[in-house]
Amino acid sequence: MAATPIKLATIGCGGIARAHMNGYKAIAAKAPDLFELVAVCDSVPAAAEGYARAAAEWQGRAPRVYTRIEEMLERESLDGADICSPHYLHHTLGITCMDAGVNVMVEKPIGITIKASKKLIERSKQAGLILATAENIRRGPGPRTARWAIHDREMLGAPLQFFVQLGRYVAPNPSQLWHWRASTMLGGGGLAIDSGAHFCDTMRYLFGDVESVYGRTFSHLGRTLRRDGADVRDEREDSFVATLSFASGLVGVWAYGDSLPGHTYNSVVYYGTQGALVDPGDPFHGPRMTAELRRADGTARTMENLHREYLEALGPEGRERVFPLGLTDGFALEVYDFLTAIRDRRPPEVDGETGMKAKAIAQALYESSLRGEVVRVADVLSGKIDDYQRPIDESLGL
Repeated sequence: MAATPIKLATIGCGGIARAHMNGYKAIAAKAPDLFELVAVCDSVPAAAEGYARAAAEWQGRAPRVYTRIEEMLERESLDGADICSPHYLHHTLGITCMDAGVNVMVEKPIGITIKASKKLIERSKQAGLILATAENIRRGPGPRTARWAIHDREMLGAPLQFFVQLGRYVAPNPSQLWHWRASTMLGGGGLAIDSGAHFCDTMRYLFGDVESVYGRTFSHLGRTLRRDGADVRDEREDSFVATLSFASGLVGVWAYGDSLPGHTYNSVVYYGTQGALVDPGDPFHGPRMTAELRRADGTARTMENLHREYLEALGPEGRERVFPLGLTDGFALEVYDFLTAIRDRRPPEVDGETGMKAKAIAQALYESSLRGEVVRVADVLSGKIDDYQRPIDESLGL
């Protein structure tokens, strides 16, 4: 007899939730009995209703719509909840779900601060429930192949240094409307912690733990946004530069700037003792399939060529484990991992602690910029250093 489909809810029906839905749609086409999206919840009724209509197009039936999580949890019998809310709500919504006995996947960053993240992790352990971090980048063909080439095949030799940099100019738009991401108290910071959570997770996946960070963040342009007809300051950094020192001895430079006029500069290179992995991608979402591995002996291999070799090395069982159902989209793979973790009663690949360790690297960048000194990631994780986070924690009562 087939297992009962996992009953799933999506909480927060904005932009990233649509990417998650595309993943669920792809899974439903190949494993229609695995799950059912039974409920959606958003404080904005139109957002929840639009999401439900979109789900009905591929599911054949619309999930029930809620605007209050408490009502949804009272009325529904859920196995899992996919939280795609603003960052400052990640821990409160996650804990509320787990208090109702529901397994949870939370969009990155896992919590707006380390304290918020620890609250989530502690509750999941107490309840014996799954807490997954929604992390799609490491699961894609590029990062999976890069890890295999670096570690299994040792094609770079010992990793030495990397430079992941993008400099450009994005002109301020005086008419742009305010968004919760523009507030430090609601978003936790700018791109370093937002898309940067992807980069930090991927670097840990490829190269291991980061021991320390020395960095600076900048707001060169002093952007303002429009809110209720008035100018409101955009509190996010528009540029940052960081040096990441890994436990292995690897040192990386990670830099991004949206306020640098006159020339757009993009360079992503990972160096080892035997060559370099050169990626024309961006500073958050690589290595991409457009990368090339250039060896010190003068030979070169495209990522596409390496990927074919990687798939062959995996064999049928390995391919099904890494790219189940033939899926290669990172969003589909992250939600499939969550669903099957619930079904199989196993830990997810990227659990809460893994998400927190990645987030702590970006958090260390903010702490380093504020203090003007090198910051150990362990001191951020332990709470010894929290100057940047403390006002956010206080505003949320943490």
